[in-house]
Amino acid sequence: MIDVVNKIIYDTILGTTPILLCVLGGILAYKANVLNVALEGMMLMAAFSSCLVTLQTGSYLLALVAAILASVLFACIFSYFGISLEGNVIIIGLGLNLLALSLTSFLLKIMAKSELVAANYKVADYRLNIPLLDKLPILGPIFNNHTLLTWFSYVLILLMAVFMYRTPMGLHIRVVGENEDAAISLGLKTKSLKYIAVLMGGITCGLAGTSLAMDELGGIFTPGMTTGRGFIAIAAIYCGQGSPYVSALYALLFGFARSMALNLSIYAGSASRIFNALPYFIICFILMISSIIKNRHSHKRGY
Repeated sequence: MIDVVNKIIYDTILGTTPILLCVLGGILAYKANVLNVALEGMMLMAAFSSCLVTLQTGSYLLALVAAILASVLFACIFSYFGISLEGNVIIIGLGLNLLALSLTSFLLKIMAKSELVAANYKVADYRLNIPLLDKLPILGPIFNNHTLLTWFSYVLILLMAVFMYRTPMGLHIRVVGENEDAAISLGLKTKSLKYIAVLMGGITCGLAGTSLAMDELGGIFTPGMTTGRGFIAIAAIYCGQGSPYVSALYALLFGFARSMALNLSIYAGSASRIFNALPYFIICFILMISSIIKNRHSHKRGY
């Protein structure tokens, strides 16, 4: 029983990393009043690029760079149509998500593969074994043997909070989101700040895709492997109202739900599909509660 609990917590930390990186990137766009619905597509393209480059070169660093470039490219397309041309960001984001799904499937079809497997990559070589932490009886198996990218994702929570609330650019991005007319009157380049917010989200989505394909799945890419993680990130951002700490907690909660579904389905037999729906049920439930709390003091006025 203890081993099962430890495995659930360990998988929570590991499985939350892609969602958390997506959340921390999407927060900036949210604060700039741009709903980045394309997080899913950015992460999927990053996962494909990282796995493909690792398969061809065997270099994890090149895979990381390729994933960031692919994700940032999608972020540039999203920004151009959504910010420069002032299109509907929801439609643009959904279009990019469908493009990422179809493009990766098409490229796999051209390569005559159903999936990408980087056989020359061993995730165990990139996991950090901390000697002092390894000796702890309970915490050791849970917090040890994670990759550097996993540790960085949790440090990034603090870095993002410092950037948003302790730097001039973070303040300017929040001003643009709260009152764009006031930001323009102050001489701020609102479109440029929105671009920066979305592109920074593209960088973290690149890291998220790499974490998913290389760290969590050990160098494997399958079509549609993100399975809604980008939308889970959007839900966490919405529930946390763009706060790095609160949104990160919701990301952890969703990661815990996925870990529970993964581990409990092993013992469920034919009923395992019920547990697969658990994360999405929790998302709907939390969004409902969040909306109720947010609107409980709202009053509708008649005419």
